[in-house]
Amino acid sequence: MGDPGSLGPVRRARCAGSWYPASADALRAAVDSYLAAGDPVDARVRAVVSPHAGLMYSGPVAGYGYNAVARQQYDVIVIVGPSHFFAFEGVALWARGAFETPLGRLRIDAALGAELRAATPIVLDSPAVHEREHSLELQLPFLARLFPDVPIVPLLVGHQRRATVEGLGDALAHVARGRELLLVASSDLSHYQDRETASRLDAVVIEHVERNDPESLQACLEVDPSHACGGGPIVAVMRAARELGATGARVLRYADSGHVTGDTGQVVGYMSAVLGNFSDDGRAARAA
Repeated sequence: MGDPGSLGPVRRARCAGSWYPASADALRAAVDSYLAAGDPVDARVRAVVSPHAGLMYSGPVAGYGYNAVARQQYDVIVIVGPSHFFAFEGVALWARGAFETPLGRLRIDAALGAELRAATPIVLDSPAVHEREHSLELQLPFLARLFPDVPIVPLLVGHQRRATVEGLGDALAHVARGRELLLVASSDLSHYQDRETASRLDAVVIEHVERNDPESLQACLEVDPSHACGGGPIVAVMRAARELGATGARVLRYADSGHVTGDTGQVVGYMSAVLGNFSDDGRAARAA
């Protein structure tokens, strides 16, 4: 699981060479091509919502959100994603050490992780949950490229119950006071629907995000969780970002896997969004 020494346990890059290039040069070139899309936003960005499919599919969408924060500065980055392989109650934290990427290691902010565990009993030190999970790993190439020296706090949400995601959001807002913190919610949208159905389902999530309304999004997900695989992480991050001063949201890009594969019979939806203190209501969704 890790290397000996003062760094602590190192979580290996499980998806390198399959979901994204294992070569540092090839990965850097791919990430830079995705970051060339979009523009900076007229706000202090508190949170990003980003997809987590294979980079060739979701990267062209994710690049919009990360481009929006590329010229901003942060003390720490908290990444919240769904657990695809383990079913459990609460939120799993990788508490110390580092996460490996082909572009270098991103160290863990152990102090902030400890504060978060002290703030709520739902956050548990559970590194085993992280070993196979891709939802956080697919954010790391962008973070390693843009913020190589900024520590991270990796969190995986188990059963996405209201009490869990709202409790996590409140705890994140609490521990973020006095820090310049970027929140990242990792989530794809609907899965394996035809494009027309996917677009209709995904539009519901987009609407709630644009309205900066995590409570309505949570209510929607309780009726039909198929709208997003990481809906709970989105709700938690939106709730925390709003408490930290995010007055609005912008959905910067929406697309689906069919824009890459050409198959529109079974697609996965992808959204890139940012939350911050916008001067307007920020409704600027752009489809591919």
